[in-house]
Amino acid sequence: MSRRIVKSGLIQIGNKVNTDLSCEEHRKGMIEAHIPYIEEAGKKGVQILCFEEVFTGPYFCPSQDSKWYDLAEEIPDGPTTKLMQEYAKKFNMVIVVPIYELDMTGVYYNTAAVIDADGKYLGKYRKNHIPQVKGFWEKFFFKPGNLGYPVFNTAYAKIGVYICYDRHFPDGARALGLNGAEIVYNPSATVAGLSEYLWKIEQPAHAVANGYYVGAINRVGKEGPWDIGEFYGQSYFVNPRGQIISEASRDKDELLIADLDMDLIKETRDLWQFYRDRRPETYGDLVRL
Repeated sequence: MSRRIVKSGLIQIGNKVNTDLSCEEHRKGMIEAHIPYIEEAGKKGVQILCFEEVFTGPYFCPSQDSKWYDLAEEIPDGPTTKLMQEYAKKFNMVIVVPIYELDMTGVYYNTAAVIDADGKYLGKYRKNHIPQVKGFWEKFFFKPGNLGYPVFNTAYAKIGVYICYDRHFPDGARALGLNGAEIVYNPSATVAGLSEYLWKIEQPAHAVANGYYVGAINRVGKEGPWDIGEFYGQSYFVNPRGQIISEASRDKDELLIADLDMDLIKETRDLWQFYRDRRPETYGDLVRL
């Protein structure tokens, strides 16, 4: 009996637009930079594709400059979601689209739209955990998410999204597993330094603990004028056994593709019965304020 294989892709790209330019020029330039990789993914038969965090601009959070509010757009009625719906339909490809979201004037979220292979908008995830530390002043830009931990039943797999800083919190990763996720995508913008060694620890741990695949996406290069460090790439896929099965370079724009064996999820969960052996009745302290 043939195994169920899902071909998935991750696009990691450095910022291509001078930060002095307008938000509209950033949106246009970054979308243009991604399109060749989207086209490549489609031609190579990628079934589920994901980009890096807030992919239409630089990682602007070091700035605390309200200029960047103009990069936010509505989901699903904004131009980027609409454009990606066209590409999804063209290539029969699910696309996870991380965008700076405008909910209403003065209310913004760090969000990912999920588009099915027929171009239908399925819904969105809003980043739940918002950091406020040097270089990552995200509370200036983003309101904490309010949509929980949704799982999207796409044409090829049940997928969840966990954005960047979320990955430091195992609770939401478990919630995605309980909600049925087979693959969790973690679009990120993370730099070399104190937490780099965690990049290949936390997400394999989530994959093992929850018996699903994780696709972790990072940027590459440095972004001025803030220069908070090197975005070190190394996007990767990790399987339910915690094994990294495909990894991108540290410093190059690229499309990373991997074949994900979905039958391995059941095999791993049947071996490591972490869902059976949970004791939620003993976890009350975890939800104590």
